[in-house]
Amino acid sequence: MLFPTTAAAETAAPVVAATSTSMAGNLFSTAFSLALVLAVIFAIAWIMRWMQRARIGGASSLRINGGIQVGARERVLMVQAGDKHLLIGVAPGRVQTLHVFDQAPVVTSEQASELSPFAERLRQLIQSKVSK
Repeated sequence: MLFPTTAAAETAAPVVAATSTSMAGNLFSTAFSLALVLAVIFAIAWIMRWMQRARIGGASSLRINGGIQVGARERVLMVQAGDKHLLIGVAPGRVQTLHVFDQAPVVTSEQASELSPFAERLRQLIQSKVSK
């Protein structure tokens, strides 16, 4: 009995075929599940971004006109609230009003010439963003 009988060989072949078919099915199922989870994550991210844009567009009476970083975590911002313009300081855990303008502050050409080339370019970019 060195060679298996034909009956034993016939029963072993379907077991191997069934095992490879089930492995392919498991691999397909796993890949499909992964693709589904990734699609849900991207859909949620898209919805969150869309909702944030809609929320920002609705608050048109409050607008940030410009700002500058003055420290590692501190900023000074020019904010327009209705017809008032506020200069505020923002630091971790604290927001403080530095000055309230009745009208938008205007930088004269004399003051602008005193600015460094970088500051002048930054001012131009901020003004172009404000005018849009």
